[in-house]
Parts: sequence; structure tokens; C-alpha cells
Amino acid sequence: MVKQTNSIIVLTYFHIGKLIVDFEQHGNTKAIYGKATIKRLSAKLTKQFGNGFSERNIEQMRSFFILYQERTKRMSIPQTASAEFELGKTLNSAQKRAGQGPKPQTLSAESLKQLFPLSWSHYVILTRIQNEDERSFYEIESVNNNWGVRELQRQLDSSLFERLTLSKNKKKVRELATKGQIITKPEDVIKAPYVLEFLGLDEKAIYTETELESAIIARIESFLLELGKGFLFQGRQVKFILDDDHYYVDLVLYNRLLKCFVLIDLKIGKLRHQDLGQMQMYVNYYDRYIKSQEENSSIGIIICKDKSDAMVEITLPKEQKQIFAADYRLYLPTKAALRKVVTE
Repeated sequence: MVKQTNSIIVLTYFHIGKLIVDFEQHGNTKAIYGKATIKRLSAKLTKQFGNGFSERNIEQMRSFFILYQERTKRMSIPQTASAEFELGKTLNSAQKRAGQGPKPQTLSAESLKQLFPLSWSHYVILTRIQNEDERSFYEIESVNNNWGVRELQRQLDSSLFERLTLSKNKKKVRELATKGQIITKPEDVIKAPYVLEFLGLDEKAIYTETELESAIIARIESFLLELGKGFLFQGRQVKFILDDDHYYVDLVLYNRLLKCFVLIDLKIGKLRHQDLGQMQMYVNYYDRYIKSQEENSSIGIIICKDKSDAMVEITLPKEQKQIFAADYRLYLPTKAALRKVVTE
């Protein structure tokens, strides 16, 4: 019921944006829309219907319609008698003011959800994204992962789209825009870099690997969201014994989409070949003694402050698809800085 109400609100604002363009701009989406007109409409609607029609909101409704108008043209909306609604006095009055505006459509609850599945606050953030592919990606991911407004803003600020696209070809980038992030193989879960600003650690401060691990455990929900889809937490410093020697895996996770264990080793310094060899041993142990026959091969990820692609390439076998190294940042990178990090 709440989601349907959100969809009704969003569709109402969409129609108000349409009325502004159709009757105030005579259908010209590129027409100069003066501040005086926005101010007049805001004052009139606020006087009639109360809060929610500030000058800023009126401008956002107009921008929302301009960016999403093609969606209503592409979608076939069934005209059903079930779950009917009216756009309400706001839209009706706006239509009367504009003259002979289009009559609101009768939509089913399912059609509403398909048309605009997120809240108005989500779309306010999305309309600020100029790149259409990027905007589509964040909408899909918000729906698929049930992101709240705060999480959407955080993922946008952390340049998730850029982190996933800079290492992909044009076909894969287009898939992100139309399908969102698809997890079918181990490399699909790797990001470059991981952004851990939520840990609250100073980039220039001195901290130990234990302190980094403890900070992650304290914010494990945020850490799992940063890792991506399907991750479940199993334990920290998970011990296993081999020939009377004790070994400890920093973090043991499970990915339900890949159906495999994910072992994570944390390094605050430069990646060494010994680190890769150690992770290979961890993965081999889990594959031979822990995982079931129905589960896929385990994955090992070394998250480090400074990784060397050349070191990874020369240390690990060419065809291996289980061991990965990825660097991390304790701050939200700018898009320019991110491109520099990935291309170095």
C-alpha cells in the first residue's frame, strides 16, 4: 500500500511536470522557463493545496517529466478496473488552470509500480544525473537492491557506476544501463577500487590491519553493501588447522548468487607475492575440505592499500579465476581521481 501511494505521488508530479511543459512552454522542453513563472505557479499551488509546491519542487517536477517522458510512450499501460485511483485535486485543478489538459489515466497497481517503482525522493536524486545510462543503472539497482534514499546517494557519491564501467567494454556498459549489475561469475563482484569511507578511518592516520578489520565488523552491513549483491557474513578470524599449524582467514563470507565461499584478506600496505600464495592456500583448503559438491569453487579477495597488477599477473596462473586483488580508499573519490586510479 505504501509503495502504491508513493507511485501515485510520483505519477501526480509527473503529470504536473507535463502540464507545465505542455501549457506553459507549449510543448517545447527546451524553452527558457523563467523564475517569475515558477514563482507564480508555486505561490498559486501552495495557496490551494499547501506544502509540497515550492519553487524548487516545481522545477524538479518539470525536469522529471522532461527526462522520463519517453517511458510513458514506450510502456503499454493496461486499462483495468482494479486498484483504480484518481490523481487528486492537485492534478485536476492544474488541468482546469491550464485549459483542456489530458485526463488522468486509470492504472492498475502493478502498472503503477512498473512505471515509477521508486519514491519521489529517489527520483529527485536521479534527475540530477545527466548521463542517461548512469541514471538508468542507479534506478535499476535501487529497485533490485531495495536501496533507500540514503543508500542511493551514497552509491552515487562513491561513483559505483564508474567503478563498474571503467573496466568493461561498451557492450557490458550498455548491459549495466539496461539490466543493472549481473552476477554470474567471480570477476563480476570485483570493484576497482572499494570505497570504505563509512569506516571513519583517516586516510593519513596510522592504523593496523586489526583496527581496519574491527572497523569493518562494526559497520558490516555497510561493508556488505559496498561489496555488492548476494553477500552474507559468516565470521572473522576463522581458524582452520593444517599439519598442526593454525591459520586464520580475516573474513569469511558467502555469496548466494555465485553459491560459493568468499575469503577476504585485509592488507594495509603494499601487496606482496606471499599474500597471493597465502590466499591460494586458503582457497584450496576451502575447496577441498569445506565446500560441498553442490557449491562452486571458493573465491579469494585480497583488499589492500596498494596493489600491483603486474605482481598479480606474474604470481598467479594465467587461467585462474578464483584469486583477486583490489585496492581500497577511505574517502569518496571524485570521478577524475577514480579514472586515474583505475588507469594507473
